[in-house]
Formats: sequence, C-alpha cells, structure tokens
Amino acid sequence: MFFNTWSDLFRIIIIGIISYISLILMVRLSGKRTLSQMNAYDFTVSVALGSILSTVILNKQISLSEGLTALALLIGMQFLLAKLSLHRPWFRGMLTADPQLLYYKGVYINSAMKKTRINKEDIYQTARNQGFETMDEVSSVVLESNGKLSIISSSNESRADLIDHLKEEL
Repeated sequence: MFFNTWSDLFRIIIIGIISYISLILMVRLSGKRTLSQMNAYDFTVSVALGSILSTVILNKQISLSEGLTALALLIGMQFLLAKLSLHRPWFRGMLTADPQLLYYKGVYINSAMKKTRINKEDIYQTARNQGFETMDEVSSVVLESNGKLSIISSSNESRADLIDHLKEEL
C-alpha cells in the first residue's frame, strides 16, 4: 500500500523527467499562443496536457511513446485550431468569446455586467489596481476574451480625440 518496488519508483522518475522535458520542448516549439493569457479554449488545453502528463507518469500500462504521442497530438491540435482561428473569423468565434463593454463614459452597462457576472466592485478594484482614483478618470471598461478587465483612461480618449481633430485639420 505504501511501497511496492524500487523499480516502480525509478520508472516514475525516469518517465516523469523525460515526459516533463518533452512537454516543455513541445510547448516551446508550438509557439507563444500556447503560453499566452488563457481563454476557455487555452485553459482546456492546459488541463488536458496536465492530465496526460500525470497519466503517462503514473500509469504503467501507458508507454512513454504513447504518452509523448498524446502530448504531441494535443499540442498539434492546439496549433491547428489556432491557425484556423487566425484565418477564419467564424471559427475564432467558436473558440473564444468576444470582448464585452461593461462601462462607457460614466455609464455602467448593467445588462452586460449581469450577463458576464461582473459587478461594480470588480470594476472599481481593477481601476484602483491600475492607478485610477475615481471612475471619472476612466473612459471605458472592457471584459476581454481572456477574462481580464481592460481599463481605458479618459486621458487616452482625449489624446485620441485630439489626434482625430488634428487629422481633420490637415
């Protein structure tokens, strides 16, 4: 129950080291998208990779080559789906959520906040964390597809308005 054989422990150590190094190499070769801020699709891939890695290390009935093939298949699928989403906007819509405007020029968009389960306190906290003292300094708040809140300052908007105005004059 607590200990079977030394060979079982050595198998776990050897397979674990090889699998871990192989996973790092595969993820590194698959590109930055695999390591980017996660949306639901990326999170699913990460969980699946962890599950495969643990199964390969602990399950004697799965050979190292089978485990590495499973890891390579999953990373290959992630790469393929990322490529498809890059070239096919309708496909990207299936994999990731659209950004959602939650606050704009002093007005909270309650229907969007309810739908996304974000409350005013979440928005205030994010604004404070980004150095805003009041919501008067904030032009808009967007819930990004990766779940992060983006705060656009009023001063950025003023600069954009100024640039647009200057372009019109030229």
